[in-house]
Amino acid sequence: MLETYYEVEKILYVIISVIGVPVNVVAIVILSRGKCGLSTCTTRYLLAMAVSDLLVIIIVVIFYRLYYHYFPVNFQNSTNVCRAIYALTYVAANCSVWFTVTFTLDRFVAICCQKLKTKYCTGTIATFVVATTGVLLCLKNIPFYFAYQPRWIIDNVPWLCVLTDSYYTDPGWVAFDWLDKVLTPLVPFAVILLLNVLTIRHILVANRVRKGLKNQSKGENRNDPEMESRRRSVVLLFTLSASFIFLWLVYVVEFAYYQIAWSGIDRNHWEIIFHEAGYLLSNFSCCTNTFIYAATQSKFRGQIQIAVKYPVSSMLQFMKKAAL
Repeated sequence: MLETYYEVEKILYVIISVIGVPVNVVAIVILSRGKCGLSTCTTRYLLAMAVSDLLVIIIVVIFYRLYYHYFPVNFQNSTNVCRAIYALTYVAANCSVWFTVTFTLDRFVAICCQKLKTKYCTGTIATFVVATTGVLLCLKNIPFYFAYQPRWIIDNVPWLCVLTDSYYTDPGWVAFDWLDKVLTPLVPFAVILLLNVLTIRHILVANRVRKGLKNQSKGENRNDPEMESRRRSVVLLFTLSASFIFLWLVYVVEFAYYQIAWSGIDRNHWEIIFHEAGYLLSNFSCCTNTFIYAATQSKFRGQIQIAVKYPVSSMLQFMKKAAL
């Protein structure tokens, strides 16, 4: 059973890499042009999410998973390179998760905190928040480089890497491991859920007030541009949040189960598969955002159409000039 799962997993990671790299590159190019009708701060948060998702695909999926599955003998066999890859996988995954949190917080402030909106929801603040979050997450994950030791030493040359025995027993490492798990994804998971619940509550109250003021409850049907703009923003927020929660749910449940039920013995095959499936789904979450933008934002779809048509139209123009 376990061997069959790993064979299927190898194929799924190939699919994730084949989909994830181009869709995130497309999102980065389109968002960086700033022609999607989104505010500057929203664009910068989404751009940061796309960049971090691309890094997850490259570092975690390609250099970590696929290289070990398909190229067991490669440059990563060096212990120092192996350590660096492991540390970078944590940085990339953490950034992908926490940039989703910063985007959710920005939209919460924009929708629910009108007095704070003008000061917080700006391009400058978005750049500061993204940069600060990225730097802090890089610093937080530096200890992972030192948490690994060589798996083998052949002719005084260290090969591969494995967590040190003290990582599971030393109080400092145990505390660091708990901090890592709590910060990603438990705290983000809880924060995103809380902010979305508060946002829904605020929208329901605000809509009742606006409908009462506009007498819509009496049968009048008037267009409300502000509510339409808010609706588009809310659809994007809730779709991204729902995708994140759904794809990280298995990972969170598995972590909670492991902490409660683990008795110090090795996991059985089903527990290993459950763990690996949760990890795979969390990586798959880095492929979905571009499709969500295309599904919820008409101007983003328009930019994709322009990008698709451009090489075709350029080729036709070149052929016409060559024929003349």
